Amino acid sequence: MAYWLMKSEPEVFGIEHLLARPKQTEPWDGVRNYQARNMLRDQMQPGDQALFYHSNCKEPGIVGLMEIVSTGYPDPTAFDPAHRYFDPKSTPENPRWFLVDVRYVRHLARTITLAELKQEPLAEALGDFPLIRKGNRLSIMPVTDAQWQLILSLEN
Repeated sequence: MAYWLMKSEPEVFGIEHLLARPKQTEPWDGVRNYQARNMLRDQMQPGDQALFYHSNCKEPGIVGLMEIVSTGYPDPTAFDPAHRYFDPKSTPENPRWFLVDVRYVRHLARTITLAELKQEPLAEALGDFPLIRKGNRLSIMPVTDAQWQLILSLEN
């Protein structure tokens, strides 16, 4: 099993949206970065766990947990000219963008904020955690077992 952090803007698709979906499951669509796409397509597996991170909001932070429930498959929003994630260079025969299905596991007891994660000595303990690395804008990133355990220990 692997661990991930997946970012989404709560106004677009937040943890409450996921909770309200049928079977609390939803395709994680709209990823348009090649490095993140490769993780979705090549690395994520059913049973992997993910931190749900609210980004681009008043208080960015980790708000809950999700489970990856599918392998990567082509993102159909890339094929739809009416969709905001449409990509004319992506076709069903030669898909450029991929997604996985995620399922809600639980809310955290409290939001673990980005500001908190960046403070010492926590930042040092997290090591090379991509979220707190300067200039990192990826919407999906790997999390080590040690980072996962440390982050979850902060919720209470």
